[in-house]
Amino acid sequence: MAAVKEILAQVKAGGDAAVLDLTERFDGVRPNLRVEPAAIAAALERIDPELRSALETAAAGIADFHRTQVVADHTYERDGIVVRGRKVAVDRAGCYVPGGRAIYPSTVLMTAIPAKVAGVAEVVLCVPPDSTGTVPTVTLAAAAIAGVDEVYAVGGAQAVGAMAYGTETVRPVDVIVGPGNVYVAIAKREVAGLVGVPSSFPGPSEVVVIADDTAPVDLAAVDVILQAEHGPGGLAWLISWSETALDAIDAEIAAQVAVAPRKDDITSTFAEGGYAVLCDSPEQAVAVSNLIAPEHLEIITADPEALVPMVRHAGAVFCGPWSPASVGDYVAGPSHVLPTDGTARFGSALTVSDFVKDVHVITLDQPALEKAAPVVAAIADAEGLAAHAESVRRRLGRER
Repeated sequence: MAAVKEILAQVKAGGDAAVLDLTERFDGVRPNLRVEPAAIAAALERIDPELRSALETAAAGIADFHRTQVVADHTYERDGIVVRGRKVAVDRAGCYVPGGRAIYPSTVLMTAIPAKVAGVAEVVLCVPPDSTGTVPTVTLAAAAIAGVDEVYAVGGAQAVGAMAYGTETVRPVDVIVGPGNVYVAIAKREVAGLVGVPSSFPGPSEVVVIADDTAPVDLAAVDVILQAEHGPGGLAWLISWSETALDAIDAEIAAQVAVAPRKDDITSTFAEGGYAVLCDSPEQAVAVSNLIAPEHLEIITADPEALVPMVRHAGAVFCGPWSPASVGDYVAGPSHVLPTDGTARFGSALTVSDFVKDVHVITLDQPALEKAAPVVAAIADAEGLAAHAESVRRRLGRER
């Protein structure tokens, strides 16, 4: 918290110079902050055609799903009072996409596309620069596919500060979304109020796998591993009421980790947040998961749907052996920006609603006001707000 506060204060006071100094300090490079639009467009032509096709397929599914979340304007009427509810998108949204340990073009799609579907006019993307001081080509290609308007080569808490306060180069945004490490997540909380920030805490990745004797051992094992490979700070839990299944899957996890390309990241996650839990029953297994309120919950059991009604706290739930969390990470449709750190108790996945505001337009005719006025005046008088009462009394008896 102290480190984040200091970084944000530097950015607020120093603008571009502070952002560049902090980027050099943390990332070892001093980039050109803004990526030229031509470079974004060119990136799409530079990536492998098969990868481009995969990104475009994923983008289409993400957009299609999020269109189902768009809520039309609506009208409510009672006793001559007419209320029109309008959904108005924010003017400018900031999307944060992590870097460093891995490259995440999928997160570009999962943040920018919901914003565009919501009707946001300007979508800004901040991505940590790589060792050459540039944004990876595949990330820029994803930005082109998603229709991102501006890309900046800056990451960490300093990126959040730049988007919240604005600098000479980065104009401030209205909403900041996207996952990140604990510094990024805390920075978003610190600027909440100045800009809109979803209530959930999208930090280091988490998974809970609930498995029984019917679960394919190798599949349950790899699914415990798959979120752990993001690196330290997250959680990876295996829960079962079968000691036989628990032991078999645990042994398979060890075998798979031993040859995994990201072995160091996986073992560092397991060292701090890896658990194998033996429960008495399916009901108790779900109760444990609800206490964790994980980002991802996989249920690989004989009857996963029977457990779903008991799930109260989870960012996303994946049912059965054919539904790994990785599908949700890339192509299922809902955003993979999900609540972590227990915030699934009250938060949810990033949705179109995170980019829009409810604006109510209220209209009364004279008969409607004459009917409402006594109620307004009585409550206003009780509260000692004379002008509130007078505002309706002065209208009574006037010519229509």
